[in-house]
Amino acid sequence: MSIQAYENNTVETASQGELVLKLYNGCIKFIKASGKAMENNDIEKKNLNIQKAQRIIQELIITTDPSYDISQQILPLYEYMNRRLLEANTKNDREILDEVQGLAEEFRDTWKEVLIQTRRAEYSKGGNV
Repeated sequence: MSIQAYENNTVETASQGELVLKLYNGCIKFIKASGKAMENNDIEKKNLNIQKAQRIIQELIITTDPSYDISQQILPLYEYMNRRLLEANTKNDREILDEVQGLAEEFRDTWKEVLIQTRRAEYSKGGNV
């Protein structure tokens, strides 16, 4: 099985919660890559990776269910992260990238904890996750 086929299979078989976790991890990966490109003065690579991170954040915005109260707190943060990435790109500012990376890591870590707690609750009820 090729790496691409494996990655496609893991996405196709992942739960919705696991997909969100993958989005956060992807966003962090692209922010890190853009920071490295920024250090190397590779403007094209920096721009490409920041745009990839922005597309992930836009996907998170689109897929967040606004009917939950927590969404009203999360959505403005996603929009802020998206604006800050644009600013980091135009100003070539590593500090802004680090700020957004920190926010993405907080979201990821919190989401990971939610998944763990949900699984524990399901297993304690004898359910399959």
